[in-house]
Amino acid sequence: MVDAEEPRRRAAHLGPERRRPLILDAALEVFDQRGYAGTTMQAVADAAGVTKPVVYDSFANRDELLLALLAREEQHLVLSIMAALPADPTVGTPEEHVLDGLTAFLETAAKTPHSWRIVFGAQYGAAPAVAERVRAARAFLVEGLRLTLLKSLPGVTDPDANLPVLAEMLASMTESCARMLAVDGTDRTPRELAQVVSQIVGGGFRTV
Repeated sequence: MVDAEEPRRRAAHLGPERRRPLILDAALEVFDQRGYAGTTMQAVADAAGVTKPVVYDSFANRDELLLALLAREEQHLVLSIMAALPADPTVGTPEEHVLDGLTAFLETAAKTPHSWRIVFGAQYGAAPAVAERVRAARAFLVEGLRLTLLKSLPGVTDPDANLPVLAEMLASMTESCARMLAVDGTDRTPRELAQVVSQIVGGGFRTV
């Protein structure tokens, strides 16, 4: 009984700023197990080993908590997106960029499935503000792909060509591959999935 009560006594001495990361860790665990509908303030409090008022001291409501969690996990995803983009898009072919970049990107997704699960899961049944945050993160990905393709394709200077369409298609396939790795499960490796996508979009690169 003493051991069970000890985490609550420690948490009571922490201020909200120091407590928030601990609560976000607990919220990520709960969300991963129960989804948006099951991520209640009480469930997060139980997972964090604190009382519900302690959670409310750090976050006004569930949506504020989930938005903060999304923002934190998006940082991991943005870093993986930026790392996957070619340092010099003029070196190599677009197909090679897709293969190498998508492999690196999907390897990160496979290593950090929790980040992907909350981004995917928050799209369904979440409050409008939360869903909008997810859409904004995806728009960032699509724009990054479009700019990379623009630099990668020799002679293409018109940003209103077919690149936005191709970038959207590539983003959709990238999202589907990440979902397979982080949510649905697959026996394919990140490299194998990237090879499939690279082969599919290869014809599109040559006709842009």
